[in-house]
Amino acid sequence: MLKIIKGDNKFSAMEGDQEIGQITFSPSGENHFVIDHTEVKKEAEGQGLGEQLVEKVVELAREENKTVDPQCPFAAHIIQKNEEFQDVLPK
Repeated sequence: MLKIIKGDNKFSAMEGDQEIGQITFSPSGENHFVIDHTEVKKEAEGQGLGEQLVEKVVELAREENKTVDPQCPFAAHIIQKNEEFQDVLPK
């Protein structure tokens, strides 16, 4: 059973007790997150897990009224291709 849990400046995708993916971000100033890394284990690729992890950071940014700077190339690609995620980009 897959579940995504929030840690300190990251979300982890867990399959049982094994981490199969993660996204890390850091606060930058008071109103901003920088996504610096997204990783999914080889055996879990192609299932949309990376996109789910990006979505978790987007949701957190919305909840906390923050913007997101996706410096991780994967996260930047996901946010650019999904119009519904772009509201968290700095104006």
